[in-house]
Amino acid sequence: MKLSVSGRASAVAVVAAVTLVVTGSTAGAAPAPEAVTHGSAALTAAPDIPVADVKAHLTQLQSIATANGGNRAHGRAGYKASLDYVKAKLDAAGFTTTVQQFTSSGRTGYNLIADWPGGDTGKVVMAGSHLDSVTSGAGINDNGTGSAAVLEAALTVARTDYQPTKHLRFAWWGAEELGLVGSRHYVNSLSAANRAKISGYLNFDMIGSPNPGYFVYDDDPAIEKTFKDYFTGIGVPTEIETEGDGRSDHAPFKSAGVPVGGLFTGASRTKTTAQATKWGGTAGQAFDRCYHSSCDTTANVNDTALNRNADALAYAVWTLSA
Repeated sequence: MKLSVSGRASAVAVVAAVTLVVTGSTAGAAPAPEAVTHGSAALTAAPDIPVADVKAHLTQLQSIATANGGNRAHGRAGYKASLDYVKAKLDAAGFTTTVQQFTSSGRTGYNLIADWPGGDTGKVVMAGSHLDSVTSGAGINDNGTGSAAVLEAALTVARTDYQPTKHLRFAWWGAEELGLVGSRHYVNSLSAANRAKISGYLNFDMIGSPNPGYFVYDDDPAIEKTFKDYFTGIGVPTEIETEGDGRSDHAPFKSAGVPVGGLFTGASRTKTTAQATKWGGTAGQAFDRCYHSSCDTTANVNDTALNRNADALAYAVWTLSA
């Protein structure tokens, strides 16, 4: 997630206090969504997204960062290697992939767009995440978690040969940390007619924070309800997302009139006592004490939050594209 000016000061103070790496937990993992009922009807026909598969992608992103100066930042070798990893998986699964190039801060950046063949191309459901990290760390929660979950959802589409009514498109954005550069470039490159074909853009930026909250974007009522229905079905309360307003890749889409929504588990803000009572975790501590720091590694992910959000992602993709 792009750091706001006011957020930067808070994050510096938080990171300065970090002495331990926070580890994730598999306890309390969400049940498969197809096994949960909401009222008298099944919540969804969407398949479960195994958290182990999502974490396998995170392990690869960590290895890429480790081999490339400790980060996956815009214009650095670690970013391009991350993009190549994701693209290879999608190409092998049968997606039509496009690499979109742009320049920011004197360095070449890349977006990766993957279209699943079929569906009404006049009604496009998109799910996306930023793939770049900051230069100070590997960026595994921010935003390996979103990127890995979107990737595994796309691979599940292929594995199950899902044939939705609407057209499915997945995206991984470059240079988000420099000010939403990649996603803005993509939106600006679309004609008005092609922007109008996007019936919804779903954004996933930090969905495995180690001291997690469960936050839902409130930008579009129908998309918001879709996510809330999922979490209601598994008995997890949510709150409206405010920390990331205008600070992630949904913003350019929203400005262009595209309906947007998404999920978030928190960054440098502090979890309140009421939130700790509601969700567990530690009150008085940041949702992610390693936000934009070198300790944002694979140890900095809560497995339960990652599992729940990956399944909610799949539920929304299947529901909104059916």
